[in-house]
Amino acid sequence: METTAKQPQLIFSKPAKRRFRSETFIALLFILPSLVGITIFVFVPAVRSLFLSFTNSDMLTKADFIGLQNYQRLLNDQQFWNSLLITIRYVLLNIPSQTIIALTLAVMLTRLTHSNLIRGIVFLPYLLPMVMVTMLWLTLLDYDFGPVNGLLHSLGLPKIGFFSQDNIVTSLAWINTWRHAGLATLMFFAGLQTIPKELYEAATIDGANEVQSFFGITLPLLRPVTVFVVVTGVVGAFQVWDSVQAIATPTGGPGGASRVIFWYITNQAFDQFNVGYAAAISVALFVIVVVFALVQMRYFRADQSDLG
Repeated sequence: METTAKQPQLIFSKPAKRRFRSETFIALLFILPSLVGITIFVFVPAVRSLFLSFTNSDMLTKADFIGLQNYQRLLNDQQFWNSLLITIRYVLLNIPSQTIIALTLAVMLTRLTHSNLIRGIVFLPYLLPMVMVTMLWLTLLDYDFGPVNGLLHSLGLPKIGFFSQDNIVTSLAWINTWRHAGLATLMFFAGLQTIPKELYEAATIDGANEVQSFFGITLPLLRPVTVFVVVTGVVGAFQVWDSVQAIATPTGGPGGASRVIFWYITNQAFDQFNVGYAAAISVALFVIVVVFALVQMRYFRADQSDLG
């Protein structure tokens, strides 16, 4: 006679089950405040914005459902596309420089010093409010009275209009890089601590120099951290607004050069009272950012690790 083997079953005692349920309940209690906050301040407004994007709401009178008219208008809105291009330029100036500076600082902190004070100093700019940081650099880079242009003048070099029409996006990108590089440095530094030192020792025995070890060991094994830093940086950069408001004119000047996409959304919602149309722009921005994030994660193979 043939006998069939029974599949093993995991049997938990009653005390174990009660302990598991108790720990699950406690964990839920800890995350409940965050879930409530995310629901109230993220999910509900997101769903509300999606609904408003199909209306002609101005937040003052009764809104009417107009279907896809806002999205049709969006496709032909030259200012929307111009704002999107300005924002993409800002992202391309901000994220690569921020990532390279942060990675360089993280490697230097790992190799050259173990001082917590120096690490704290590197992280310090991120603790300052963005508006304060912007006003600080607005003073430092002022064309007439800023010390940076004063130094250039004393060296016989021409002054630079850092906040002119041609340079304002670059200056905004630098300000954001200066503030956020410390946070990215901390993430890279934590990632570097997970790389086994034995790998570097083996590479040294095989005759690899510092540069070869960096590109052959450090960069590949830091890929998950790099993906996180780049993706979150891109998402945040697309939402730049506070530094623009602190520097630029109310009309997005000079010459409309600082009209990033978030400036256009707030302008439509609170200056023009086109709340429905502003909601449609917000939905379009959400889709664009999600596509950018997915492409980056697919390109960098974010779901895989080289550290086996």
